[in-house]
Amino acid sequence: MSSFYMTARTSSLSTLKFSKVGFSRAEAGASRSKFVQAIFLLTGVLTFGLPTAYAEEPTNSDVMVEESNVPEAATAVVEKKNDQYPSDCPAIFHYTMKELHSTNMINLCSLTKGRTVLLVNTASHCGYTDQFNDLERIHQAFKDRGLVVIGVSSDSFNQEADDEAAAADVCYKNFGVSFTMLATVPVTGSNAHPLFVEVAKESAAPRWNFYKYLIDSEGKIVKYNSSKWIPNAKDIIPTLAM
Repeated sequence: MSSFYMTARTSSLSTLKFSKVGFSRAEAGASRSKFVQAIFLLTGVLTFGLPTAYAEEPTNSDVMVEESNVPEAATAVVEKKNDQYPSDCPAIFHYTMKELHSTNMINLCSLTKGRTVLLVNTASHCGYTDQFNDLERIHQAFKDRGLVVIGVSSDSFNQEADDEAAAADVCYKNFGVSFTMLATVPVTGSNAHPLFVEVAKESAAPRWNFYKYLIDSEGKIVKYNSSKWIPNAKDIIPTLAM
């Protein structure tokens, strides 16, 4: 056997032996690493409790929602959960809502106390927008006789201005509205504001902009109608006497 063959065979065996040793050492190192990680995790659990990924899901009572985390569409109208509403205030008005293009928050119980309410969902790009004139006339005629007109801006039918300031300009500047206008909220569907959820339960949800709901001082919807209906004295005066 030549010296060249012996050298080559010896070199090959050494390499194979080294490879096997190296592989075994790698396996041992990996095993030790996994063991150390397991000990570390167990120590952390015993000391600090389970990591967030394994922790029990919080209950509703554990979750606190901050206004800053509420989607923009929802911040337009914020129900203040901690408000205490008077027992004589109808449940339909147990909400505090933001005024259109303002930081002012309006307690509906205070606004409507002992009064008949004409509630209207509005949109500044709707073909019925000129009804702001009719609503303002009703407001001026009956505001001192126990009627409060409340307009609620909504984009549920995709006809409200994207910018709240623009919606306010249509109401206040173009039509001279002086009755209460509330900031933009959904009035239909699963995201409808609770006020309109109650309205839908008692009568029907709006099917278009400028649906009108006449609500007496006890919170009962005595009449409602479509966008084309404009309440007159015969509709309003009997509710004022209730």
